[in-house]
Amino acid sequence: MPYPVPDTGVRTPVGVDTTRASISRVYDYSLGGKDNYEVDRYVFHTLCEVAPRQAEVSRMNRRWLHRVLRYLATVAGVDQFLDLGAGLPTALNTHTVAQRENPDVRVVYVDNDPVCHIHGRVLLETNRNTRFVLADLTQPESLLGLAEITDHLDFTRPVGLILCGILHHVDDALDPAAITRQYIDALAPGSYLAITHFWDPADGSAAHDLAWELQRRFTETGLGSGWYRTRREILDYFGDLEIMAPGLVELDDWWPGGPAFRPRLLEERLMLGGLAHKPRSARVVRMVAR
Repeated sequence: MPYPVPDTGVRTPVGVDTTRASISRVYDYSLGGKDNYEVDRYVFHTLCEVAPRQAEVSRMNRRWLHRVLRYLATVAGVDQFLDLGAGLPTALNTHTVAQRENPDVRVVYVDNDPVCHIHGRVLLETNRNTRFVLADLTQPESLLGLAEITDHLDFTRPVGLILCGILHHVDDALDPAAITRQYIDALAPGSYLAITHFWDPADGSAAHDLAWELQRRFTETGLGSGWYRTRREILDYFGDLEIMAPGLVELDDWWPGGPAFRPRLLEERLMLGGLAHKPRSARVVRMVAR
C-alpha cells in the first residue's frame, strides 16, 4: 500500500514517526541493517521493482567513501573530518576507517534527525575523538558556528568535508550548489570535499530512463526525495575547487581496489563521485552562528 509522501527528504526530519519513510532508515535497510521499519522496507522494495540490485549501489557508495577516507587520512594527511547528513551509524563508519589509519583523527557527524543523533551518541560514547551533532546541513551559516563542532574541529586547518549520498536529497528550491559554496568558502586552504550523488546521464539511453523512473519512485512513493541530476549540476557543487583525478566519475572508476569481477550493473552506473582540493592560496570566509 502507498504511504504519504513528505515534501522533501531533508526539510523535515522523520524522527520517531514510523508511518513515514526515513532517508537514513531506507539506506540502513539497503546495507542490511536492522534499524528500519515496514514503511522503509516498502520504499526500498518499490525501487527494487525496477532496479533489483539497488542494494549494490549502497554498498558501492560505502566502498567509495572508504577509499577516499584512507587516501585523505594517509597520503593527504587530513586529521579532521566533518561528515554531513551522516544518517544512522552502521558498519565501518567514517571514524572507524579514518582512525584505523590515524588514531588521532577527529570526526564530527551531523544529521538533523533526532533518532540518528541518539543512535550516534550512544555508539560514540567511548570514542573521545568523535562527536555526533544534531544540526541541519542546509543551514551552513548556523552549523559552522556551533560550539559542539568548533570545539572539536579546528577550521583554521584542513578539514575533510564529506557529503556522501546526501545532496540528492536536497531539493532544488534549497539550492544545493549555493549551500556547498558556503561550506567551501569556510574551509581552510588545503581542505578536501568529497561528494557522491545520483546521476542522470540525460542522453536518452536506458540508463537515463532508469534514472527517471527511480527518481519518480524515490520522490512519489514514500521518501519524498532522491533526485538524479546531470553531470553539469553535480560539478557545480564543487564550485571552483580543483577536482582530483580521475575527476567526477562512476564510483567504481574512482581509484578501484582492483579489477572488476563482473560487468557493471545499470543501477551502479547511476551514481557519480568526486574528490576536490581547496588550493593553499584560496580565500576563507569565516562564519558565526546566528
